[in-house]
Amino acid sequence: MPLFHLDTDLGGDIDDLCALALLLRSPDVELAGVTTVGEIDGQRAGYVRYALRLEGRDDIPVAAGADNALGRFRAWMGLPPEERYWPEPVAPAPGPLEDALDLLKRSIEQGATVVAIGPYTNLHLLDMRYPGILAQAKLYLMGGYVYPPRAGFPQWQNEDDYNVQTDVAAARHVLNKASPTLIPLSITAETALRRGDLPVLHAAGALGDLIARQAEAFAQDERHETTYDQSCPGLPPDIINFQHDPLACAAAIGWREGIEIEELRLRAEIEEGWLTERIHPSGNAVRAVTRVDAAAFSRFWLSHVAPEAGA
Repeated sequence: MPLFHLDTDLGGDIDDLCALALLLRSPDVELAGVTTVGEIDGQRAGYVRYALRLEGRDDIPVAAGADNALGRFRAWMGLPPEERYWPEPVAPAPGPLEDALDLLKRSIEQGATVVAIGPYTNLHLLDMRYPGILAQAKLYLMGGYVYPPRAGFPQWQNEDDYNVQTDVAAARHVLNKASPTLIPLSITAETALRRGDLPVLHAAGALGDLIARQAEAFAQDERHETTYDQSCPGLPPDIINFQHDPLACAAAIGWREGIEIEELRLRAEIEEGWLTERIHPSGNAVRAVTRVDAAAFSRFWLSHVAPEAGA
């Protein structure tokens, strides 16, 4: 069975939880481990453990990775109020950073595909500790700014690429030393978790219900339905959030029905504090998703996360 390792900043934007659910509920997919980034004394790792327990998967190793206290991030990677997003207090699961790096190393040595859906700090630190390990790793990275978004969708700029720009030193290192597949921001901008999905999710077991609970809180806080109603006709009118991270996981596990992937050579450089990625003949070899059928992806995600709820 194919092995995967998820490196995540779960606990903030709710699409990380949606991504974890896709991996847990996809057939013929096995999680070798989960590491967290942007930690706050192990709180994100605690959230991961809580979600795994809902699925009866306490057997999956979890380790808290790079913490905010390291000073690596452009800004503090915070968390929303726990009482609004989680049904009960969740105990943190702190641990030494070395445990997370060793778990990543073990997953790579077992042949696992690493899906990084937060800043790439853990991957950078891993390659510093074990030089050259990223060159042999199968990596799927949520992030990258290769082409601008299409008309009708949020016209985000390079500086809006959160996973890349939060720790530019890590992103530059990973993009130049590995040969990853990128799921760029301009592509994930076309995906959507919709209010119409919530009844199905509420009926999809404890984990599905948790996603729906968090989606309702997120909708109140972020108000994407109002923000993008007039400016982005390509998005559904009942959008709650973008499915950045679930699309990265779908690409990693082999979904190809609605995406196109292009081979590119990218040169990643830091300019005035921001990472830029330019197509250049001397750049590093990468692959990048360049098109998505958002409706097909929504059907794929729901059919896996809520298969028994009639999705």
